[in-house]
Amino acid sequence: MSLTRAPAEAADASPPDTGRRWAVLAVVLFAAVLDLLDATITNIAAPTIAADLGGGESLVQWLGAGYALSMGVLLVVGSRLGDRYGRRRLFLIGLTGFTLASVACGLAFDPASVIGFRLLQGGFGALVVPQGFGILGAVFPPKEIGKAFGVFAPCLGLSAISGPVLAGLLIDSFGWRSMFLINIVLGGLAIVLAVRLLPRDTGDRAVTLDGPGSALLAATMLGLLHGLIDGAAHGWTLLPVLSLAAGAGFFALFCLRQRRAAAPLIEPSLLRNRGFTSGLVLGLVFYAAVAGLLFVLSLYLQDGLHRSPTGASLGLAPVAAGIIVASIAAHGLKARLGRTLILVGLLLTLTGTLALLALVQSTTPTTGTLLVPVFVTGLGLGTCFGTVYEVTLGDIAPKEAGSASGSLNAVSQLANSIGAAAVTTVYFHTSGASADAAGRSLALVAAAVLVCCALVRLLPRTAQSPHHQA
Repeated sequence: MSLTRAPAEAADASPPDTGRRWAVLAVVLFAAVLDLLDATITNIAAPTIAADLGGGESLVQWLGAGYALSMGVLLVVGSRLGDRYGRRRLFLIGLTGFTLASVACGLAFDPASVIGFRLLQGGFGALVVPQGFGILGAVFPPKEIGKAFGVFAPCLGLSAISGPVLAGLLIDSFGWRSMFLINIVLGGLAIVLAVRLLPRDTGDRAVTLDGPGSALLAATMLGLLHGLIDGAAHGWTLLPVLSLAAGAGFFALFCLRQRRAAAPLIEPSLLRNRGFTSGLVLGLVFYAAVAGLLFVLSLYLQDGLHRSPTGASLGLAPVAAGIIVASIAAHGLKARLGRTLILVGLLLTLTGTLALLALVQSTTPTTGTLLVPVFVTGLGLGTCFGTVYEVTLGDIAPKEAGSASGSLNAVSQLANSIGAAAVTTVYFHTSGASADAAGRSLALVAAAVLVCCALVRLLPRTAQSPHHQA
């Protein structure tokens, strides 16, 4: 997801006025919110979909993992396609495909079809999201771009609340298919606004794509995820073991390709930057832990505490409320505290997770007893989300900004699929009561957060300076 400005020859001759710029921001934000809604709704809906279509635990795991997998693998490719063929064109193609794939999900007839359509949904979403950030970088002057990006965290936090709540209400009122079919209206509106408001650009045909590198990355993640999920669901036979081994082999080939490719997905110089690589690893572990935490809380609320989809979504609402509060508070502290702010956020996340672990293991929690630890966890997440990104980019060269930001965002999406698969594997394969399953899963999340705490000292000291966003 590149934050660099569009090439001068690809942009409109005259920049849009202030009102038009903020209207463009609204369209981009609308699309980002739509993507986040569909990324999070299956946290609530997965048990209901699996009960209706069959597929059991594997379907529950693949509904979220498949979307994040295709999104993460194709994000960097989507950014390059926008640079080459025009961001407006790719934005509209992606948004149209995303809407049609959403409708297909709502009409799915068996586990294989709904997983396949979720993969398509994530893939088209990967065309939309990076174009939006590139468009903003082209239409906003450097002195205003910080304000534009500053509204994202609170708005996405609100959508993190509204997504699961909306999913719960729709499922309880009209069935699970309605939460996908509603995108006929939401996606259609976004397409109309994008056609009317987004600036035209021609792209730059000199931009090249690393097809083999993209294919190797896709094969890596597919091998790892298939092995993890299939092994957990059907036992650790030869097939899942071979799948994991193949994923590891494809990753080695991917790394080799990045060293030799003329236009690598990840600039080789970035991999020699200790601060950036540490941030990449920290981001992978952190976002995997977050995805696993939210998914397992949703499962526990429905499976262990027998909440309805609406009740489960409301039970998760304090997480998003904490994200909003912390995102706003952290915005002015990033430049001054840098990586220290990340440590604060991680410790808040760890505190909330351990409190949840203690409650789940010692009592039968109620809405009231879960409120505080869930909110504290949200505070930790909100403190880390934007800060990890900006601090990791703290000491990279301006010419590396596009590759670096794209890599970070791709890693966060891939981490979502890995985390959801890994933590739910522990949850589904812990014998005994659901409280025991939730407890082991929360312990795994806490261990991952501790690993992140150990990595903080390797990050750049300060957040990204403004010139990287210009």
